[in-house]
Amino acid sequence: MANVSIKFNGKEFLLSCEDGQEEQLEELLIQFNQKFNKLKNDLGNLGENKLLLITAVKIMDEYYETKKKVEQKKIELKELSNKFKELKSLIYDYRDKKENEIKELSLKHVNLKNEIQLNQQSYEKLIDETTNEISNFIDKANLENLS
Repeated sequence: MANVSIKFNGKEFLLSCEDGQEEQLEELLIQFNQKFNKLKNDLGNLGENKLLLITAVKIMDEYYETKKKVEQKKIELKELSNKFKELKSLIYDYRDKKENEIKELSLKHVNLKNEIQLNQQSYEKLIDETTNEISNFIDKANLENLS
């Protein structure tokens, strides 16, 4: 245990604390001393005990106000976290939907490409057949004219 010597209201006190907590204790006592002295200046000398009580009540009031604000911020943080999770879920759903649409479009593209290729082959075959038939017709007509 460490010891810290402090001066409060003109008197010296020796307080103990955990090792390494000396600075924090000194800072707390400085804050307490400031609040006590401010009240003493504002209210006059009501007696040390009454001023200590009022100081303690003011500090507890600040503590509970801060605690309420922290709880409110925790609630707000939880709400924000839930909204973030919801937004994240919506984003993932949107991404998955778009990936599925891309897959479908890609498949349709491949199918269309295959269909175009088949139609081109059919068209070329039809042209070849038609050309052959016309050639045969002309050859036949020329043979009939010669005879």
